[in-house]
Amino acid sequence: MSKKVLVFGAGYAGVQAALTLYKKKKKNEDIEISIVDRNSFHTLLTELHEVAGDRVDDEAVIVPLRDIFRYTGVNIIKGDVTGIDFKKNILKLKSEELSYDYLVIASGSDPNYYGIPGMEEYCFPLWSYDNAIRIREHIKNCFELASQEKNQAVRKELLTFVVGGGGFTGVELIGEIAQRVKVLCDRYNIDNREVRLVLIEALPKILNNLKPKSVNKAMNYLEKRLKVEVLVNSQITRLTPNSVELKNGTAIPTRTLMWTAGVKAACMEEEPDITKGKACRIIVNEYTQTQYPNVYAIGDISAFSNDGHILPALVEGALQTGKTAAVNILADIRGTGKQKLTPKLHGVMVSVGSFFAVTDLMGMELPRPFAIITKYLVNMHYLFGIGGFEIIIKYFKHEVLFKRQKKLLIEKHYSYMTPAFWLVPIRLFLGYSWLVEGIGKINEGWLKTAMLAGSATDVNSGASVTESGEKVFRIITDVTPSWYAWIANHIVIPNGLIFQILIVITEIGLGLAFISGTFTFIAGIVSFLLTLNFSLSTGLYSYDWWYFPAALCMLGGAGRAFGIDHYLIPYLMRQWRYFVRNKRIKLWLFK
Repeated sequence: MSKKVLVFGAGYAGVQAALTLYKKKKKNEDIEISIVDRNSFHTLLTELHEVAGDRVDDEAVIVPLRDIFRYTGVNIIKGDVTGIDFKKNILKLKSEELSYDYLVIASGSDPNYYGIPGMEEYCFPLWSYDNAIRIREHIKNCFELASQEKNQAVRKELLTFVVGGGGFTGVELIGEIAQRVKVLCDRYNIDNREVRLVLIEALPKILNNLKPKSVNKAMNYLEKRLKVEVLVNSQITRLTPNSVELKNGTAIPTRTLMWTAGVKAACMEEEPDITKGKACRIIVNEYTQTQYPNVYAIGDISAFSNDGHILPALVEGALQTGKTAAVNILADIRGTGKQKLTPKLHGVMVSVGSFFAVTDLMGMELPRPFAIITKYLVNMHYLFGIGGFEIIIKYFKHEVLFKRQKKLLIEKHYSYMTPAFWLVPIRLFLGYSWLVEGIGKINEGWLKTAMLAGSATDVNSGASVTESGEKVFRIITDVTPSWYAWIANHIVIPNGLIFQILIVITEIGLGLAFISGTFTFIAGIVSFLLTLNFSLSTGLYSYDWWYFPAALCMLGGAGRAFGIDHYLIPYLMRQWRYFVRNKRIKLWLFK
């Protein structure tokens, strides 16, 4: 009999659970997997601050569910969940009711306003894709209004931006806003000194989960470099349309409070039939099961106890609870033993704008450049797992090539993109040149007789004829480095014919690859290395220097215009995605 598994929520935990179910279920198991969400996309919640700060395009932080679950048997159901009947095993949507044998609740979290007067009505939370866009547009509108405002009190309100909450999200958000206001000040001709940025934290320090050294680094960067006022031990007691009031009696005039200071389990407050703990998070056992054996709770909504401490709402925790729930559902269906969850949290990374980050990675505090790179690598590792190379390339383009914020000098140049068809003439000429080189060597007998030789006293380089009348090619000259000469004398020349054949095949292959526009990126790397090899051997002739820049040009997608790569690369990416999902290839895969 078919088993129906519903995953409610397409966040980090829900996506992980659905993919794990599909990957680990056996071909002969009749299991119907569906994922239900109000949106048709998965949101990278940890990157929302980049959209709010206008560093990247909107689409940079969303991944369509159809891309994640392509080539899987997972059904995608878009709809708003209105309730759950745990006794009848029904998930209620506005438009229909869905029955299930197993339910995975992964609905995530919502902002927690803690009953602060005016907070829910007037703040700008950052918990969703729509929230991020709303913050971005609101800040832009504040600058536009301020540029026309004559009343200094109103102008001050418009140009004061406050973030409530000094945790990871709050610090990242104020860092992005600090970079963005510099651009907006230039655009609307506003003096930077008129802009006030404030970060408010109720605890004695920001980034409470990080080591003191990392906290001090972040504080120093925020205050001295980004000119952010950091107020700790400061509790917000009231929010009005034009001010933030603190417990100590201070009132900050502003029309913008961005709220990141608390979360509670989403959509579960009105569900009386399931046991909840603090902040409405659902109590689960060591297998991530609720009090109902066929209902699991994962991610932010799950109150998983680890040595007496509730697992924090982090991406790693979400992924691990999602995987555990999926494995245990399959174990229950098969009648085998369940797997206990033993969380392994490797650390956290916090970026403060584009050019600064702090990390606590397995107890290590990485230097600033490595911290920034590590954050990118962690994101790419996750994206590769859910979507393959296409999503990695998309992420790289948004974060590096098409970044919208104010750029460094070098970024302004490498981020300027031109159509690939301008590279076609040089691609064809490079291919023609390599093809001529390869054919010429064939005509000279490179496939038949070993002709590679060392240096001679009377000949520096190139082809020459010995006293016996044999034609040889000198590959060691006055410009040859000693280490390269050793390789040539001990490895290349003793196996001359083999290396000659390899060179001819490579040159012919490069010619055909460039002319046809096939695997142009790889061919560009090989072309560069082969030219480098020749230059180390005999030096670079005045008429050969252009091979180097031409090879580099090929790395810019030269085969995508009037070349086979236009069709081949997307096809191979689809094949890779299909193989990862199904452990086999499908020859005719057109979509």
